[in-house]
Amino acid sequence: MEFIRFNGVTKQYKNGVVAIYDLNLSIEKGDFCFIIGGSGSGKSTLIKMLYREEKPTRGEIILGGLRVNKLRNSNVYKLRRRLGIVFQDYRLLPKSNVYENVAFALEAIGAKKKDIRPKVLKAVELVGLKSKLRDYPENLSGGEQQRVAIARAIVNEPKLLICDEPTGNLDPNMSMEIVDLLEEINKKEGTTVVMVTHDKAIVDKKKKHVIALKEGHLYKDYKEGEYIDEIL
Repeated sequence: MEFIRFNGVTKQYKNGVVAIYDLNLSIEKGDFCFIIGGSGSGKSTLIKMLYREEKPTRGEIILGGLRVNKLRNSNVYKLRRRLGIVFQDYRLLPKSNVYENVAFALEAIGAKKKDIRPKVLKAVELVGLKSKLRDYPENLSGGEQQRVAIARAIVNEPKLLICDEPTGNLDPNMSMEIVDLLEEINKKEGTTVVMVTHDKAIVDKKKKHVIALKEGHLYKDYKEGEYIDEIL
C-alpha cells in the first residue's frame, strides 16, 4: 500500500537555486527506504519537504492520504504528530535525563500523565537503554545519545520515522548498530522508515529500497535487494 507519494515536485529557493527537479517517487507503507546521493543532490531538501520545514515550489506531496504541501502553517503540527524525526546531532535536552528527554516529546503534545510513563518505558526498552533512565546526555556515548533520540522519536508510535544522517557522527560499528535498531523498529512496530545516508557500507549491507538522487533529479529507484551503483 502506497504511503508516500511525490508527484512532479520541484523546489526552487529564493536565491534561484533549484534543489529538486520534477521529482516523482513512491514509498510503500511499512517500507525501509534509504535516500542517497552526493553533496548537493537534494537529499536534505527532500526530507525537509516531507515534514514541511520546506514547501515545494511546484508539485504535490502526499503522506498517508494527507496533502502535505496544502497544509496551512497553523495545521503543520497535525502532520508532525504522525512523524518521528531523528537528526545527526541528537538534539537532546542537556539538563534532562533519559526518561525526561523521551517524556518531553509526549508532554509537548499534551499527552495525559497516566499514558506517558508506560510509553516512555516501552520506547526506552526498545532501544536498549532501560538501565540508563536516570543518566544525563553528558554521561552517555554518542551511540547511546542517538538511541535516546530514537526513543524520543518513536515514543508516540508514529507511522513514519524520518532519519536525517542519524549515523553521521558515529564510528562504523556504532553506525551499524543504530541501523540494526532502526531495522528492528521497522519490523517489530511496522513503522515506515526513511533514512538519509551517505554511508555506502550500510546501504550495501542492508539491501533495502534505495532512492538515489543526483543534482536534484531522481537518478535511480532501486527496489529491495537490487544492485546499487557507486554514486555516494
